[in-house]
Amino acid sequence: GRGMIKVSAVKPEHRTVRAPVRVFDNQADVRTAFENDELNQDLIIAVRFQGPAANGMPELHGLSPILGALQDAGHSVALVTDGRMSGASGKVPAAIHLAPEAANGGPLAYLQDGDIISLRADEGRLELEDAANILATRQPKPFRPNAAPAGLGQDMFDGFRATVSHADQGASVFSFTNQSKT
Repeated sequence: GRGMIKVSAVKPEHRTVRAPVRVFDNQADVRTAFENDELNQDLIIAVRFQGPAANGMPELHGLSPILGALQDAGHSVALVTDGRMSGASGKVPAAIHLAPEAANGGPLAYLQDGDIISLRADEGRLELEDAANILATRQPKPFRPNAAPAGLGQDMFDGFRATVSHADQGASVFSFTNQSKT
């Protein structure tokens, strides 16, 4: 897969993280786990089903204070997501826009709590330990859209989510071709 990471504000000593993953399907559950003191350790937080085909890439900047607090407590932490985060240039490494996204069967859909991930930002590497075995033996977690009542907007964008390109291709519902005249 592919993704992006900005490290301009991440101190060099925080750019490499090898830790167990804790998997979430939305940022509200991350906040709840933090408030319940369930994240007080070295870890990589994975927030999946946040990409363009899942729910249109909501802003995940609300995770920045949580991640920063964990890092300030002395933990080695990082975020991986198929979503977006304007705070990705913050002090905690955040690999964002992972594609293919979990809703399309991308690697995040296969993760389970406790899997070991290694993020080496300076090398542009994000690796799941024992990935070949995990991808060969597990079924991806299926995406289930939020159960919003009909008519309140969730269904209005179904057509866009069904046709949107991957984040690394622009997350667009439009296709562009080169129509240059020679």
